Amino acid sequence: MATYTKAEQIASVPTDRAIFYPDADGKPMAVSDLHRRILTRTLQTLDAHFEQQPEVYVSGDILMYYVEGNPRKSVSPDVLVAFGLGKKDRQTYLVWVEGKSPDFAMEFSSKSTYNKDLTDKMELYASLGIQDYFLYDAEGLYLPSALMGFSLVNGVYVPVSGDRDGGLHSAVLGLDFHVGDVGLGLYDPVVGAWLQTPAESASARAEQEAKRADTAEAHAEQEAERADTAEAHAEQETERADTAEVRAEQEAARAEAAEAEAAQLRKQLERLQTRQ
Repeated sequence: MATYTKAEQIASVPTDRAIFYPDADGKPMAVSDLHRRILTRTLQTLDAHFEQQPEVYVSGDILMYYVEGNPRKSVSPDVLVAFGLGKKDRQTYLVWVEGKSPDFAMEFSSKSTYNKDLTDKMELYASLGIQDYFLYDAEGLYLPSALMGFSLVNGVYVPVSGDRDGGLHSAVLGLDFHVGDVGLGLYDPVVGAWLQTPAESASARAEQEAKRADTAEAHAEQEAERADTAEAHAEQETERADTAEVRAEQEAARAEAAEAEAAQLRKQLERLQTRQ
């Protein structure tokens, strides 16, 4: 990750400390509900991804002033990420106060903004030293490609080449951007997983827990069925044993009766032989 020193701060002009830098420009956060949903999800996803890194600041649609003493020199990136600043809440982003420009900026282009996104803003962001600059066209109507990425090389933005899946890698963030079912997807190639918002993560965990519960219930039912089967087998064995015992008793009774009959016949034969 790049580091910054005091010497690398953007030059500023002397100014009265009382100069007011507005925290709003009266413009809407997004030009449509589609833009707002995808932009909100992107910010929530980045927030969640960098949650455990206290030095990473993620924001969007915040007014960034880049010339001290001149409130007219401002821009409002749809998404910005800055390393080494901390997560405190800010009303505005004053480059000379923070000591550096953001490391990443992204614009959600529309019919009214795409031309400036590709010209004026690109020029400005390059002059401010923003390392990675990405653009996204939710409608797929205005930019040459729905997703575009640029990385700063010797003060000039160079296009980021897409991977075999059409994703664009932001080296400064260590993440891949993809156009997908959710509009704009972010993928972490290090862990090999798609990033999710907190709500999506909670939903996924709940779904996994439900699946585990279903699996445990299925196992319990299988075990109950095995127990029932084993009990039925035991009952059958008991019935067989009882039947065998009854048969044995019957056989013993028959044998005893036959022996008694034979004994009686022997006695009768002896009496006959004695008379003779």
